[in-house]
Amino acid sequence: MSSSLIDVHAHLLPDFYVRQATAAGHAHPDGMGGWPSWSVQAHLDLMDRNGIETAMLSMSSPGVHFGDDKAARLLARRVNEHTAELTRDHPGRFGNLVSLPLPDVDGAVEEIAFSFDELGADGVTLLTHTHGVYLGDPRLDPVFAELDRRRAVVFLHPTSPVCWEQSALGRPRPMVEYIFDTARTVTDLVMAGVLTRHPSMRVIVPHCGGVIPVLADRIDEFMSLFLHARQPPSPDAVRQLRGLYYDMAGTAFPRQVPALLRLVDPDRVLFGSDYCWTPAPLADAHIAAIDGAEPPAQDTSWRSLTTANAKRVFPRTTR
Repeated sequence: MSSSLIDVHAHLLPDFYVRQATAAGHAHPDGMGGWPSWSVQAHLDLMDRNGIETAMLSMSSPGVHFGDDKAARLLARRVNEHTAELTRDHPGRFGNLVSLPLPDVDGAVEEIAFSFDELGADGVTLLTHTHGVYLGDPRLDPVFAELDRRRAVVFLHPTSPVCWEQSALGRPRPMVEYIFDTARTVTDLVMAGVLTRHPSMRVIVPHCGGVIPVLADRIDEFMSLFLHARQPPSPDAVRQLRGLYYDMAGTAFPRQVPALLRLVDPDRVLFGSDYCWTPAPLADAHIAAIDGAEPPAQDTSWRSLTTANAKRVFPRTTR
């Protein structure tokens, strides 16, 4: 392999978390058949087999808040400390994108301080919404102000939308609903001015941006037509979207990455496996497709490009 990969979209799934989430009613998370199996050794095996040097670990949907603020704070702390322990036990192999107990804003700000100051967090993971609070909601501004002050990496991850009972049509929500909920919350961030008020955050959008590359011009047009008449002008939507990072988790080729590159420059693209929610054989196949795709430029592979990009986003972890 010509270059090692840095995986910015990788999930851990400790047993204590699965037990607590299942007890809270998530036996079939987001309409899936059940929880995948995960272990540190299985994850390292996948990494070694595919030339992944470092995986930035995060919790996927349904997150840590199951309806009770106090319980969410405790679970977020336990998950974050557990992940930090893994990073210490396996130097250079894992990073820690910590979970926050949103929509509990005070608990989230407290957990940011603890995670960055005591655990050495590499960034945070934010679901597209928590209990209907999407990321452009003004109630979350203290959280984004603190993340901006720390110049934090903010990794977005989709979850089932608030209307999934009707919109998913009985099918697993990660197939389509995740993709549209990502577009919903990124559009909310743009329209609400969160990205312009807090420009020091480095935001990673998953799954090649989902439908964002296709919708970018439409969002831009609506923003110009309807918003600038009611509030001071801000940078157009396309310019804001071009300033974000996008990971390649999922079926990046043959169609999604070419669409993404019509929106952003190659220096905004990162590698993501989505393991363990993407089963190991499928993750292997996705990586093989990336390796077999037409390279982004002459004398540059997708491996070397995405790794160089990730080292700029995570300079401390990926030295």
